[in-house]
Amino acid sequence: MSDVPHRDVTMTATEGLGPAIENMPETVAAFVGRTLRGPLNTPVLLASFGDFRRRFGGLWEQSSLGPAVRAFFQHGGRYLYVVRVANAARGPMLCLPADGSALILRGIEPGYTESLRAAVDYDRIDTSNDDAFNLTVQRINPDNGLVVDQEYFRAASHREDNERFIGDLLASSSLARIANPYPRHRPEATPHLGSGSAAGYVVSTQRGSDGAALSDYDLIGSRERCTGLFALDQCEHLDLLYLPSPTLDRDVGPAAIVAAEMYCRQRGAMLILDPDRDCRDVNDLLGRLRNRGQRSANMLTYYPSIRARAANEPGTPCGGAVLAGILCKHDRQRGPWHCLGPPECRLDRAWQPAADLDPRLVDTLVRGGVNAIVGSRAGRARVCGSVTLSRGSGAERCFDNLGVRRGCLRILNTVKHATRFAAFQTDDIGLERRIEDEIGNFFRQLANGDALATDRFVIMCYRSGKAGAQTPERGVAILLRFHPTGAPGPLSFTLLQTEEGCRITTTAFAPVIRDCA
Repeated sequence: MSDVPHRDVTMTATEGLGPAIENMPETVAAFVGRTLRGPLNTPVLLASFGDFRRRFGGLWEQSSLGPAVRAFFQHGGRYLYVVRVANAARGPMLCLPADGSALILRGIEPGYTESLRAAVDYDRIDTSNDDAFNLTVQRINPDNGLVVDQEYFRAASHREDNERFIGDLLASSSLARIANPYPRHRPEATPHLGSGSAAGYVVSTQRGSDGAALSDYDLIGSRERCTGLFALDQCEHLDLLYLPSPTLDRDVGPAAIVAAEMYCRQRGAMLILDPDRDCRDVNDLLGRLRNRGQRSANMLTYYPSIRARAANEPGTPCGGAVLAGILCKHDRQRGPWHCLGPPECRLDRAWQPAADLDPRLVDTLVRGGVNAIVGSRAGRARVCGSVTLSRGSGAERCFDNLGVRRGCLRILNTVKHATRFAAFQTDDIGLERRIEDEIGNFFRQLANGDALATDRFVIMCYRSGKAGAQTPERGVAILLRFHPTGAPGPLSFTLLQTEEGCRITTTAFAPVIRDCA
């Protein structure tokens, strides 16, 4: 152990005694919006636009989410969570005759293109058992008629007091649920097709509905019900969040932006914000941002809008998806702690700024916290600037720099997840030293990889909720001081791991810290 004084703070280096924290994962983005089909309020991880087309139905003229997903992958994105939300949409309905009554099934996934069919048979059912039946439910691809999913329920019963009640069995189905009124008799066997032995199928008697256009509150959802934005609580890792326009003629509203920014602060992620589509010029944009008080180190925006070059492409603005893809590619090549720069800041040739930007206004935009999209007659358009919407002052001013902010978020999130176990092991002897060793190894890797400006850092770990602790909450507190690449000086943070979760705050260190490892 050795103490290295630096700016009135004693930096303590520790030998690597524990296993190093794993290197940081690939940057992951998330989009929330409306699709043709797919599961509601369930994050689905995609690795290509083909995955989106197969699971959610591809491009749709009533939603900007499809073009946004395509733009993301065109610009270098690799992993994307898509959360489908809907407003009053419903799934298809199937009615299977049951001797004067019916077994009514309602599709779980709503949408006009959701195609289900079902069949009933009595194969291998004892002839003396007039309650039991077999049910097959299939999802059909509406584009080619092929079966894409199937569920089979053997020896089900229509009686509610039976342990094989079909309603209980369908509770685990990903395709359909039973609807009231329940059948009074078991469903009739579905007629066979032709002279073969294969059973026929009953198709939907009522098509599904896509519902109405999304409101801000559909996007926000509910934390209690895990809907909308809060469906992303199911994702362990999240770096970038983007909300495509909920309708083709309306921007994301202020309520959704505020909720999304708060959610990103809680998750340690960045929110990408599109400029208003009716914004007239640079001064109009900056004035709107000031009037709305949109100032956050966890938000970034750009100007002007970005559109596809092809004349037959829809004019739906989805420039935030372009930036998300560019940032993912940038992180693989240089790391999130570096500022955007060529060549990774260039747009795909199929995309261009919606208007020509006077080069003299680029600095004005960047000073206002807005990244400029600059076209080029000879080549591809590019992103100029690497700033957040912080527009901070004092100690927070370093978070105006997008690389500094995203680098800190990535480092803190990695430490947060790697030390989560500590909240449940507060009685472990040697816990503090082991955590300090693991984080120390990780920080040395960061310094070697240019994520830190210097290899001098401070790591302190102590158990809270005991005599002499600085907080009454029971758990483990981790104090970190390090100098991120691009920052004017060291920054300090405290991570408090408790059983309820982890809280991260900026910290003011005392002038001198000794014996901190």
